[in-house]
Amino acid sequence: LLAPLPDYASIARLKAAIVAHTGMLGLASVWGGRQLVFRHFLSFGTDAQRTACAGRSLAVAISEPDVGAHPKKLTTRADRTSAGFHITGRKAWVTNGPSADAIIVFAITGFAITGQTEARKRYSAFIVPRDTPGLTMQDMPGFHALRPSRHCLLTLDCDVPDTALLGDPGSAYERMALPFRDIEDAVGTFATLGAIRHATRAIRTEPTVALGEIVALTAVFAAAAEALVTSLDAGTPDAATLAGLRVLAIDITARLRGLAHAATTTVDGAGTASPDDAASTILNDLDATLAIAKGPRLMRLTRLAETMERSAAA
Repeated sequence: LLAPLPDYASIARLKAAIVAHTGMLGLASVWGGRQLVFRHFLSFGTDAQRTACAGRSLAVAISEPDVGAHPKKLTTRADRTSAGFHITGRKAWVTNGPSADAIIVFAITGFAITGQTEARKRYSAFIVPRDTPGLTMQDMPGFHALRPSRHCLLTLDCDVPDTALLGDPGSAYERMALPFRDIEDAVGTFATLGAIRHATRAIRTEPTVALGEIVALTAVFAAAAEALVTSLDAGTPDAATLAGLRVLAIDITARLRGLAHAATTTVDGAGTASPDDAASTILNDLDATLAIAKGPRLMRLTRLAETMERSAAA
């Protein structure tokens, strides 16, 4: 399970199996995140970097406190030194950071003039081992879903050598960060699929039309998710399918909540959680997952609508 898998489809299918079997979206997040970070980000690295990082736990630090991951608002920077770079700044919501052997840190390394008065920040990525002097971690407060996945805050005031630079300087945000959103979301649809299957089995209910509708919609979701990761491995991910799967996941989750509410919750004399309690737990995790980056995903739906309008006008 620690060795890198050959493609995104393999990672996705195993994520679905982990969640369907355990009911733990967070467990799949820890394992899958490790696989995705290596496969995507280290594809920009040197042979020496890939060899050094193979089998190690990696995390990615892009977002910053209060501003998220918006490239215009990030301030962490990496300044040239005689021996490499000096990185200063703070990062937030570093997924799996507390357990990572190294963090891939995004930092400003320059500016590009895009107009008479505007200068666009240029970002580079650096592999920073967790024991680097000047790198400190704190637990991220206020987010308790998706255990055992954990998040952390980073404070950086540290030096790294030239060999820490990952990929070409000044292009990391466009080439690495932006594509990773779709990769993470596409593979993540399989974790959602596993969660839906686990919750459906956990709810104690008689066969009903409502249950049949959920089973039917889950089959549609599974077929579309399979097509999506296949297109991802082919280098042509379908943005509309990805957005549609998210809408469908929200609908199925709401239907599962209604089914769970209607079912009779039972707890044995020893206080052991019933299957319905297990369903409630994973549905809460699903809600938390589907709420992540809600704003950008709503913008994607708006862009899809605008595309349809332009096509109709043409």
